[in-house]
Parts: sequence; structure tokens; C-alpha cells
Amino acid sequence: MSTLKFAVLPGDYIGPEVMTEALRVLEHVAKKEGITLSYQIADVGGAGIDHHGKALPDSTLKLCQESDAILFGSVGGPKWEKLPPKEQPERAALLPLRKAFSLFANIRPGLLYKDLVDASPLKAERIPNGIDIVCIRELTGGIYFGQPKTTTTLENGEQQAIDTMVYKTSEIERIAEVAAVTARARGKRVCSVDKANVLETSVLWRKTVTAYFAAKHPDLQLTHMYVDNAAMQLARDPNQFDVLFTENMFGDILSDEMAVICGSLGMMSSASLGTGKNRHGRPFGLYEPAGGTAPDIAGKGIANPCAQILSGALMLRYSFGLDALAARIEQAVRDTVTVDGVRTGDIAFGRPAVGSRAMADAVIKRL
Repeated sequence: MSTLKFAVLPGDYIGPEVMTEALRVLEHVAKKEGITLSYQIADVGGAGIDHHGKALPDSTLKLCQESDAILFGSVGGPKWEKLPPKEQPERAALLPLRKAFSLFANIRPGLLYKDLVDASPLKAERIPNGIDIVCIRELTGGIYFGQPKTTTTLENGEQQAIDTMVYKTSEIERIAEVAAVTARARGKRVCSVDKANVLETSVLWRKTVTAYFAAKHPDLQLTHMYVDNAAMQLARDPNQFDVLFTENMFGDILSDEMAVICGSLGMMSSASLGTGKNRHGRPFGLYEPAGGTAPDIAGKGIANPCAQILSGALMLRYSFGLDALAARIEQAVRDTVTVDGVRTGDIAFGRPAVGSRAMADAVIKRL
């Protein structure tokens, strides 16, 4: 695999700043390995609205369709908050991309290095060795996409809103497979999260997951947990989990909770994988930091680029099959932060803080 072709969508505010640093890291490792990076940069989010009149310009979508993966920054901010909700950057860019590429599985590593436990709101004695778990969220089904979805006025003048939670067996099985593959590369433990004591979709979810693992992955340790208990257990003892997976809305909430207990969003990466394959026979995916656009620090050169760098590593792993190269980048980030003590302000905790470029320089030095 001598050429890696991907679309680069930096987005808004700190998005372009951290993307620049992530690309420098990728270009460095690619040059050392004799790999050519073939990428084009395109507008998305607020930048798409400003330059093309909509958050996902046709030219950007076409570029993505011609690529093998998408390296995404972050979108949105106060500049566009007065637009109608359906036209705002987050909803009008990310949701159409998920739909266009059937991005059904969101993989979010929950990683907190031992040296950074002070970044977590949890007491250090609860996580003495940091946190290392993975949350997998089904992205294209459930109550966010189910129909009907309506708001009506009743005969008595009262308004009534309806959202519909829908899941099919095939949708549950394909996210279960992603969880199984992820767990097999880690501790071989999987926790499926549902609300089977109340919801019909969760009854089907639990039944389908149990049968699927028994038939396809009997050697993996599968457990089930109600979502309310899972939320509590994440805050009490996150490392009791290895891989947890769940439906769309539950995953939306639990993955954000996980991000908070892991400390700085500047360290949190994510991968969203589609049903389709790219030219290399690997999953087409969108890779992005878990955090937002941070308008308050944009333009200052101080944003933490690690989440964007680590998202690039996930792209190498999932969409290009370069596991060893991805692991090298991940180890370089870890060593830069924990061994060398080079940190941006969000994870400095009283130590001298460096800017975005110096942080990336330190990671490159480790590579």
C-alpha cells in the first residue's frame, strides 16, 4: 500500500489548527515508511456555509466519495448558532456524511494515561493506573432516525411529539461484530448495554446479541448491563469494562460521560466506520476528535493536537490496515506526554505548557 488517499475536512475555529499538526505527524511517518499521502483539503461546517452556502458543499461530498477515508476536524460555533437548527454546521454536515457513507459504528477509545489521572473528576484512588476502555455506539438506527418523528396539535390544543425507536436484527448483529472484533484485539471482554427491562427494542437487542456471540464468538466473555447501571458503573469503576457497546442514544450519552471521566477532550479520538469498503477492501471511515471547536482559544496556537493526531492513527489502523504504524503514533503520543512531560495547557496541571506546534514537534521527535 504505497499511496493513502483520504479527504481532509478541518472545519472551524481550532479545527484547522490541530489538523495542520496532525498532517505533519502523518507526513513524517509516511515519509519514513516510503508511503505517499494523497489528500485534498475541503471546507465543511461553518467554513462550508461561509464559502459555499451550506455546511456540506457538493464539492466536499464528491471529494469524500473519491477518497478511501475522511480525516475530520470539528465544526460549529457561535457564528452560526442563529441559523435554523437543520442548517447549523453540526447537524447539516455530520448527519449527511453519516447517511451518505452509512457510518453505523462509532468507536471511541476511553484512554487516560496514569500520569494524567489528575485530569479526571474521579478520585485518583479509583483509577490508580488511569483508564483504558472502548465505547462503541451504533450510529444510524434507534430513536434518532426512527420514523414516524412528528409534532402534532391535538383536538384540545395540546401539542404532542413522537419519536420512534427502531432496530432490526441485522443492525444489531453488525454492531455486535464490531464490538467482538475490537474485544478480540484487547481483553476479550464485551459488555452489551441496553434497557431490556423496559424497551422492546432492547429485548430484541439482548436476544440478538446473546445469540450472535454464542454462534460467532463463543470464546469471548459477554455480559449485559442496563444503561442506568452502566452510567453509574462508569463513574464508579470505569476499568471494570473493556469494550462496551450499545444503541445510538445510550451510546451518545455514555460516550460523552466516558470522555468527561477521561479528562481532557484534547486527548480523545474517535472512528466512525461505514458498511462500505474502500479501494483497499478496508472499512470506509470518518475519523475525528471527540471535542469541539473551542472558539475561546482559536487562533492562539495553544489547542491540544493529540486527539486529532490519534484520530489519524485510527484512520491508518481501520481504513488502511496499518496497525503497526498506528500503534507507533499512539505510543509516541503517550511517551511525549508521560515520559517527556511535554503538554499543552489543558493537561499541564501547573507544569510549563507548550503550544500546538511544539506539541506536534515533540511527537514527531518520538517517531
